[in-house]
Amino acid sequence: MAKAPKSGAPGLRPSLPGPTAELERAAAAGMGLGRAATVFGVDEVGRGPLAGPVVTGAAWIDVDRMPDSVACLIADSKALTAERRAAALEAARPYAVIALGRAEVAEIDTTNILAAALTAMARAVDALVATLGRRPDHVLVDGNRLPAWPWPAQAVVKGDCLSLSIALAAIAAKQARDAEMAALARHHPGYGWERNAGYGTAEHRAGLAALGATPHHRRSFAPVRAVLEARGLG
Repeated sequence: MAKAPKSGAPGLRPSLPGPTAELERAAAAGMGLGRAATVFGVDEVGRGPLAGPVVTGAAWIDVDRMPDSVACLIADSKALTAERRAAALEAARPYAVIALGRAEVAEIDTTNILAAALTAMARAVDALVATLGRRPDHVLVDGNRLPAWPWPAQAVVKGDCLSLSIALAAIAAKQARDAEMAALARHHPGYGWERNAGYGTAEHRAGLAALGATPHHRRSFAPVRAVLEARGLG
């Protein structure tokens, strides 16, 4: 497994901050395929929350066609507002194909969050293969672990800050997951999911203590388990 760069990769757009297509181009060049290579970027959203699924994105970008004016909209999803994420996804639509994967709360509790996230990544790649109609020659994965799959792949620490396709995948996953948690909040008020997306904020923990756990809470996570045990449900 190739080592991830220790700092930002040299940009194709050196005057602009944020991820570039450097890693995508390097992967294609390393395989000797050049523009014919199909390189996916993959990232997950939602490993840390106390509630809700983990959602993953897989993205392929035609980096030779995407203009700088669009590429510069793609950034670390955590640094973007919902409006800016939506704008980036809309602008990227003519130059990219994106698919999502997920692992449900029951899967997280049955295995563990890492295993569930890796499974969801594999599902996102399978979905992108089906949508794009092409298998990846290489997959760039955010983080330091790779799913068990047949594709040549590279783990990239802080990949969402380095790779355009990883960053776009993360934007799509976060946008989808945040919207889902906001919808769930309407059925389960009192936890603030429309604001915290299920993360363990003070508001969420207060709601958990007062109202107990919902079917969407991760019972294997310590704060949820503690509430269940206090109520004699552990």
